[in-house]
Amino acid sequence: MVSSLDRKLRRDLWRMKGQALAIGLVISLGVLMLVMMDGLVNTLEETRQAYYERYRLADVFIPVKRAPNDVLRILSEIKGVSAVESRVKGDALIDLPEVSIPLRAQAVSLPDAGTPQLNDVVVTAGRMLDASRANEILLLESFANARQLTMGDKLTATMNGIRHTFNIVGLAQSPEFLYTTAPGELVPDDGRFAVFWMSQSALGAAYDVEGAFNEALLSLTRDARLSSILDQVDRIVAPYGGIGAYGLEDQTSNRFVTEEISGLRASAVGVPPIFVGVAAFLLYIVVSRMVQSEREQIGLLKAFGYSSWEISSHYLKLVIVIAAGGAIAGSLMGIAAGSNLALFYQTYFKFPFIVFKVDPKAFIIGFTVSILSASLGGLLVLRKIFKLTPAVAMRPAAPSDYSQSGQFLKRIKHIFDQPSRMVLRRVLRQPGRMLGAVTGIATGMSLSVAMLAVLNGFDTTIELTFSVVDRSDAAIVFTHPVSDKVVFELESLTGVTYVEPFRNVPVMLRNGRSSHRGYINGLTNKPTLYRALDAGHNTMPLDQNGIVIAKPLANILNISQGDFLTVEVREGRRPVLIIPVTGVAETLLGSPTYMDITWLNRYLKEPQRVSGVYLILDELHSEEVYKTIKKLPAVAGMTLKNDSAAAFAKLMDSGAGAMRYIMAMIAGVITFGIVYNAARIAYAERERDLASLRVIGFTKAETAYVLLGELALITLVALPVGGVLGYYLSKGISQGFSTDIYQIPATFSLESYGAAGISVLIAAFASGWLVKRDIDRLDLVTALKSKE
Repeated sequence: MVSSLDRKLRRDLWRMKGQALAIGLVISLGVLMLVMMDGLVNTLEETRQAYYERYRLADVFIPVKRAPNDVLRILSEIKGVSAVESRVKGDALIDLPEVSIPLRAQAVSLPDAGTPQLNDVVVTAGRMLDASRANEILLLESFANARQLTMGDKLTATMNGIRHTFNIVGLAQSPEFLYTTAPGELVPDDGRFAVFWMSQSALGAAYDVEGAFNEALLSLTRDARLSSILDQVDRIVAPYGGIGAYGLEDQTSNRFVTEEISGLRASAVGVPPIFVGVAAFLLYIVVSRMVQSEREQIGLLKAFGYSSWEISSHYLKLVIVIAAGGAIAGSLMGIAAGSNLALFYQTYFKFPFIVFKVDPKAFIIGFTVSILSASLGGLLVLRKIFKLTPAVAMRPAAPSDYSQSGQFLKRIKHIFDQPSRMVLRRVLRQPGRMLGAVTGIATGMSLSVAMLAVLNGFDTTIELTFSVVDRSDAAIVFTHPVSDKVVFELESLTGVTYVEPFRNVPVMLRNGRSSHRGYINGLTNKPTLYRALDAGHNTMPLDQNGIVIAKPLANILNISQGDFLTVEVREGRRPVLIIPVTGVAETLLGSPTYMDITWLNRYLKEPQRVSGVYLILDELHSEEVYKTIKKLPAVAGMTLKNDSAAAFAKLMDSGAGAMRYIMAMIAGVITFGIVYNAARIAYAERERDLASLRVIGFTKAETAYVLLGELALITLVALPVGGVLGYYLSKGISQGFSTDIYQIPATFSLESYGAAGISVLIAAFASGWLVKRDIDRLDLVTALKSKE
């Protein structure tokens, strides 16, 4: 049997359906974000793990110069090693007729017979290699799709200085190349970097590694200690030119996927509570005003024998129904959004399959947090019910003292007309309620400001990286460090305006227990084309014997200017250096380090060596330059800055970066919900007063002005408050989007504040129009009836 209070609950919900929907929408968006992001995090982790296990991705990678196969037996005897695989890898240049510049590629061997024990591939089209045919290759599917290549096509590549022509017999994917970047680069581009697989005998012959290998792979047992195994491996392969074994966590592709998951996890933790907190605040306002307006009903219920607990539970049910409805809707929308975005990630990361999974804890947390936060807002109000006795509740509330505001209104009486004075009187006499409305609208504004600042931050990252830090037109990387005479040779080419050398050296950086695997960038003392910048975006001169590190790397290594950094060089003589940190540079892409190229070569005892050059080109002769560079035997690859910038922009608009658009849209919806809810609350409170104004002769427009003028004034006051709140909120959101690979600053501009303010004003106009429509349709007789 349905109780009287439950029937009242249904009537109350129907009467305030607009407000209930607005609050439920805010809650549902918070739960949507929670479920969607939790689903994406779990999906990426589960899919990655299943992919790695199914195709046996190695746990340890051991690059060497050249090692005999007998070393494999020694590696297999290390405690904790469960499987060993050898292979041959090499850099290559691909020459496509329709592409001006040479494209970088990596050639990887597959066993001549059978499938590899580790790092297997997925043949998505065509067939597997025939080891008896040395000219057959499998091509990475993403590159093939980007360049419109397919089975049966031929591919020309320069390997170890010799041109080869290959037949593409199949397209493949690999867990090792979920995220493909050229060695030393951070920005992926499917069309600018290729991977192809050949038989080990054919690739070994191409790179003079027959009967040997230049990379070994290890799989470890569950109880293995990675650090101990890496130390043992480095000692074993040191005589064969080992340049430092590393674990899966430092493998380029896996590292990028891990950063993507970390970014999503940070957003999943930080963003939904904001929405749920806003919803709790709105429910507090709604229930508080409802209890105030229903004092007489509460008194009557108590007089008829209902206890304070029964009446409180009635209002608490109202809160829970709204919160639960929002949580259910958010969960369903989160599943739908998460499953659709999972398919996007499958394409983005080249997964051959996807395992969509939402942890049941996400639903439990969503429901629990939504209901508890909403209930908390309601409980703060319901305590008033316990203080009301029937006699007190059934009497009108004691009138407030408005004497001070009355004096103020008398002074400005000659300035404002009667409706305007009514608006001011309402605002001045009920500052608490006005503060609540201002806070609610300002919160919605802050979400819009924060998201626009983050959107600008992505643009700032691209602008700073590719216009301020890197001012070159192109960069050339050589297959090995060459004499700096190449600078003069390139400067003599028609179409080359300016050349600036650099030296990239793979290193392991250590400070106490903190370490980082990366590169030192050797630049000229006062670089022009590629620079280290200080906080004011000024060029940092490179001290002769010191090192400048990027701010993100300084945080990773817990090091600052004036400290000494241990540098373990991973090429050549492999010296271990102790170098002072002479500066901390600002960067938004990667975690680079910088040194004077002359002193870097001096430390390495390899004078006048360069790894590559930055170029300024004359556009009129650029095609001639590209053709000449294609023919140079020592060139490992050439990158055009505009191509890198376009690839980075695509990266920013994909993956976790694409979340900023979803969050910006949700922020806009929430802003509208908050403003509309404030308007509905004001209308519900003043319905009787508005009807009275109509009866005494106010027109519909004048009556609407009394209410909407109040909304307009509150909105205008909320705009600057929302701007300040958005400033601080954006710091946290931008931090959630930033990773070790790229950093997203919260970039503020007048345009951001203007756009956020306009979105709030549009929401206010739309809400005002909806409320005015109700005012125009107001039934005066019904509205003026006394509530019994």
